[in-house]
Amino acid sequence: MTDTILHLGQTIRFDGDALREGPDAARHERRGGIAVRDGRIVAAGPAETLRADHPGARVEDHGEGLILPGFVDAHAHYPQTGIIASWGKRLIDWLETYTFPEEMRFADPAHAADVAGRYLDLLIAHGTTSVCSFCTIHTASVEAFFAAAEARGMRVAAGKTCMDRNAPEGLRDTAQSAYDDSAALLARWHGRGRADYVITPRFSPTSTPEQLAAMGALWAENPGCLMQTHLSEQTDEIAWVKSLFPDARDYLDTYEAFGLLGARGLYGHAIHLEPRERDRLRETGAALIHCPTSNTFIGSGLFDLAGLAAEGQRIGLATDTGGGSSFSMLRTMAAAYEIGQLRGTPPHPAQLLWLATEGSARAMHMADRVGGLEPGREADFVVLDLASTPAIAQATARADDIWQALFPTIMLGDDRAVAGTWVMGKRLKG
Repeated sequence: MTDTILHLGQTIRFDGDALREGPDAARHERRGGIAVRDGRIVAAGPAETLRADHPGARVEDHGEGLILPGFVDAHAHYPQTGIIASWGKRLIDWLETYTFPEEMRFADPAHAADVAGRYLDLLIAHGTTSVCSFCTIHTASVEAFFAAAEARGMRVAAGKTCMDRNAPEGLRDTAQSAYDDSAALLARWHGRGRADYVITPRFSPTSTPEQLAAMGALWAENPGCLMQTHLSEQTDEIAWVKSLFPDARDYLDTYEAFGLLGARGLYGHAIHLEPRERDRLRETGAALIHCPTSNTFIGSGLFDLAGLAAEGQRIGLATDTGGGSSFSMLRTMAAAYEIGQLRGTPPHPAQLLWLATEGSARAMHMADRVGGLEPGREADFVVLDLASTPAIAQATARADDIWQALFPTIMLGDDRAVAGTWVMGKRLKG
């Protein structure tokens, strides 16, 4: 048996849903820790208790460092790693100018492998240990991503992006090839190690009704899989959808009509929702994925986090790289705060942290495995330095409680704030 290791420092754990309960759902241990053995958390609590219960354990004392679950990014496009922070486009122009030309390159397995490895290493550097990513239409892009994640031991979810219209030659498949390729990749990767396959129609404008129906059929045959797509990101996109699907009741109906609405569905952005869409998303238990840096960077709008949470929606948080302008979930939390301020409903730091960990894990139906520090979960965790730069340190020194101490790192922090990242108990950074 592998020896037990005690990681000691400050800890924050959640007893409930902080998005709805606020900081009352959180427990802060000024001197706490976790016990890790065989890649899992076997105990958590006060440092004194852990030392007494595990007298022979090796101890890694992180001092004032804050031990948290590894961040969980619920919506990303790893093939867009190279085009992050490209200037001056809204959604449709962004796709045509930057995304589609870049994704064409992923027909080359060597290029896909290079970007997949670089992307996952960037995540680890920023404290993200799990991600749900779109790939490209090329099976090589999916193989490369899962292989790179497997080599690092990461729990990830991903799928082949399916598009059979309104995309350039070389980035289109067909309804049948999308189904066949996705089914083969699913059979190869879903449930292998820490990999989950995700059925992935990009969004309604780039899939014919026939392809949407094929993806709906594949999901019905594999109901344990996630399904990811985009929904109501920009107003001109919604108008485009209405022109392509004149008989649809609304944007969501273009998925619902083809069997692509369900509890294991992840719908990126979901900014400009109509009342019927909100009702159906809540009724089915689908997940809405908030992508705040992307929503501001490409001018999409202001996600109604407080309103959607109040009506009982399932919500996750995501970078949406490369439309999102940062690989960091710290920066993503900061952007969510800023959007909340603009809407007059700024989220509490406890809510932001919950969204970036437990909330996203729940959205991805992985909260029994990642997103928390409870015994039994996989030992994916980070240690944050709450004084990683002079600017942050001077702000933290004035703090009266853990939330005031953490908030400067949320607002100003980057990869320097991540003192260490562990995946299945193995240190990958720090």
